[in-house]
Amino acid sequence: MRGVLGLALLPLPLLGAALAAGSASYAGGGTRRWFGGRGESQRAQAQAAKDDAAEAFYELDTAQRDLRISIEAIGAVDGSAAARGTLGEFAALEQRIDQVSRDYIAAVDAHDLDRDDLDASTAARARAELVRATEGLRRARADLERFADGLGPLLRQAERQLEQVAPAVERARQALLAASGALDAVRAAGLKGDDLAARLVALAPELTKLNEGAGRHGVPETLRRAGDVLRAAEAVRGEAERLPGRAAEIDRRLVTLRTRAQALTTRAEGVGPVLSELRRRYSAACWQDLQPVPEQAARDVARAEAKLAEARTARAGQRWADATSLLATVRALLNATDEAVSAAGERLRRLDEVSFDQQKEIERTRFAVRDAQRLAMAGRSTPDPRHARPLDGAVARLDEAIAGVSGRHPDWWHFLSETEAVRQTAARVVQEIREERGAGH
Repeated sequence: MRGVLGLALLPLPLLGAALAAGSASYAGGGTRRWFGGRGESQRAQAQAAKDDAAEAFYELDTAQRDLRISIEAIGAVDGSAAARGTLGEFAALEQRIDQVSRDYIAAVDAHDLDRDDLDASTAARARAELVRATEGLRRARADLERFADGLGPLLRQAERQLEQVAPAVERARQALLAASGALDAVRAAGLKGDDLAARLVALAPELTKLNEGAGRHGVPETLRRAGDVLRAAEAVRGEAERLPGRAAEIDRRLVTLRTRAQALTTRAEGVGPVLSELRRRYSAACWQDLQPVPEQAARDVARAEAKLAEARTARAGQRWADATSLLATVRALLNATDEAVSAAGERLRRLDEVSFDQQKEIERTRFAVRDAQRLAMAGRSTPDPRHARPLDGAVARLDEAIAGVSGRHPDWWHFLSETEAVRQTAARVVQEIREERGAGH
């Protein structure tokens, strides 16, 4: 279309050579056809029509190219049904434009308005065809302008998204640079950060696609990719910046847990004497479950020390995730050992206390039950059976526990377990009553 446009806009050829040839023929006694009057007027009108057609063609071509840029923007950004419909309408409109453009080109090619022997009728016919071509071009341009007027919402949406592309891509690039700088700082501190480096390398293909632009990959995909790269790079940068602190924390925990394991070894050695005291003074039911504690504590501490050694190896290899996981295992083992070792001494203390004065435990439990009973009766003449039944059962259970320690060799541990269970029942009823009344309000 642009080649034809260039030809259509060329200036009219000069007639000097033809005029010189005509003068020579006249001097030699020859004759020539001379166009004047109406013939020359028709030629001028045809030429003016040709000029108008060329201008209309140029304006249509310019409008079409400008609108195509907008259509391509919408197509790159918007995949909705409305956008697809608009693209289809534009394709149909372009077919019409191609047809009127072909009609214009055919009209221009059909008539040489610079011919010496152009007669008036041929010039008039050329003018008529060129006028029709001009009208077709202008109607097509009017249709194009009406179509463009209806693109406002879609085009504004496309422009908003296109405006986001460059800043989004730039933010992703800057995030990658920041992550790379943070990784360099980590390495300068003597830490490897190989896993972080691998994650940065994995982002290289995504950066390449970002650099190729939205024209190749589409605006939505480019924005999504830029966001993914940004988040991934920021995560790497954050971990790199935290890595020195993480290494220091692992070093601290290695020392702390090693000290704790040594202390638990010493404490576990004291469980044996506690068990001897329990066996000497209380029935078997009060201490049988504690018999495995010394042996189990020794095994758990040994396992904890083995895991500590593995954690130190992982730390030396800067395998931070492995070191952290191993230290968590060590901590769990030591916590379990601590609880078991503490349980033996706590059992002896509680048994001594209740065997000396069980009344304190009884009163504490009865107070919990009575408090729950008062709450159940608040604002009522009779308690709700859902609350009364468990509380009545708790009273009976407490009476049975009291009766059970009246013999010669009482099971004080069973007594303590029963009173604890009664208090838990009372607390559960209190919680249910408060929740129900809170919901009622």
